Amino acid sequence: MDDFSLLPAQPDDDRFHEECGVFGVFGHPDAAALTALGLHALQHRGQEAAGIAAHDGRQFSIERHIGLVGDNFTRKAVIDRLPGHRAIGHNRYSTTGGAGLRNVQPMFAEFAGGGFAVAHNGNLTNAMTLKRELQRRGSLFQSTSDTETIIHLIATSNHGRLLDRFIDAIRRIEGAYSLVALSEKKMLGCRDPLGVRPLVLGRLDDAYILASETCALDIIGASYVRDINAGEVVIITDEGIESLYPFERQASRFCIFEYVYFARPDSAVDGRGVYAVRKNIGAELARESGIAADIVVPVPDSGVPAAIGYAEEAGIPFDLGIIRNHYVGRTFIEPTDAIRHMGVKLKHNANRAILAGKRVILVDDSIVRGTTSMKIVQMVRDAGAAEVHMRIASPPTTDSCFYGVDTPEKSKLIAAQMSVEEIGRYIKADSLAFISIDGLYRAVGEAKRNGDLPQFCDACFTGDYPTRLSDFDDRGKIRPLPLLAEAS
Repeated sequence: MDDFSLLPAQPDDDRFHEECGVFGVFGHPDAAALTALGLHALQHRGQEAAGIAAHDGRQFSIERHIGLVGDNFTRKAVIDRLPGHRAIGHNRYSTTGGAGLRNVQPMFAEFAGGGFAVAHNGNLTNAMTLKRELQRRGSLFQSTSDTETIIHLIATSNHGRLLDRFIDAIRRIEGAYSLVALSEKKMLGCRDPLGVRPLVLGRLDDAYILASETCALDIIGASYVRDINAGEVVIITDEGIESLYPFERQASRFCIFEYVYFARPDSAVDGRGVYAVRKNIGAELARESGIAADIVVPVPDSGVPAAIGYAEEAGIPFDLGIIRNHYVGRTFIEPTDAIRHMGVKLKHNANRAILAGKRVILVDDSIVRGTTSMKIVQMVRDAGAAEVHMRIASPPTTDSCFYGVDTPEKSKLIAAQMSVEEIGRYIKADSLAFISIDGLYRAVGEAKRNGDLPQFCDACFTGDYPTRLSDFDDRGKIRPLPLLAEAS
């Protein structure tokens, strides 16, 4: 989920951010409490805000809060305000300018046939075009979220049944989306026709569960049933579950960066164990760009599995040469320039006893702007390392993501402006290497990238976008739209 402004990531933030996590329970007396636990397991997918909508057979109850799940949904009084055997929830990470309670999901509307709540992971690439069309027809938007577009498309559909109106709406949207939705009688789950974003189905006793990742099933003791397929809509009622395919079937283009960074290592997404894939990526890195060294050190925490795989393949000792401070959050106040320029040391510190005098291979998941990598390389040098070599567990990120990942615009991506050699000099590493796109595919279990029909969405590495970008021009800039004419 993204906001219509689609502004780039924060200037001092040199990491990618997943946009959302979704979770749903149908048929359990503790539906809201289970949803809160599921969202807690999916906290890595969004830390700005969280919300839960529940239905008790008579009416909807909704709680939406800014901040972490644990700060807002652990109190019994909050869960008691969410009665019922069915609930859906959402974790949000907003782009700059998109924060605020009005954008927190699930979004809710009262249609003529009853209430409807929806939560969305992904990004709609024609949301602004649709919004302008809907506004001309009289729709009044209360948020800047592209998810609200779905609500208005359902409300203005000419079909009769709510399910038919929902399908009519999703046939009009473009981009990437995994949705969970709740009506007065049904819970719906849906993935876009290319299956870019993840969604899985689970069972807990007689209840059905929908979740972005399997780690959210584990936390509540639910069993994994299967992934929701690309282009599939599942309808869950008191009678059971049925499945529809309202789109022409297409080959899946699941987001390959879920394996590199976004998903939790203990999850299985799209049928593959994330931890195993990340170790495979490290092993491929070692085969493609091995170099003599004394120690392999991960940039924690996301670089750890790849660094383990690299060390095992290269036969070089693995050790924690950088220690992460887990208690520095996004709300840390930086009152002076002197504190601000400490930068990476607020989150990472070199383990001097491990690094001094060593030829070090640093393994990280990606390089965005390069500023963090440069600081980490310097920090390791200052700790006495004899050599510092950087190895990256993804190909160079040359293009922005328009499918639900908060990335800078292309002009801010260092790999779009510099060669690998130039980046290496910029971050002051003795050597720098990224895994190749074919190496990444091999790590995931494919022989190589199929140039004519890629098996994944890898647009951030290749510029090969699998859908139309109706709201954007050829440079990836937001296409200007004419203003609505004022009444005379």
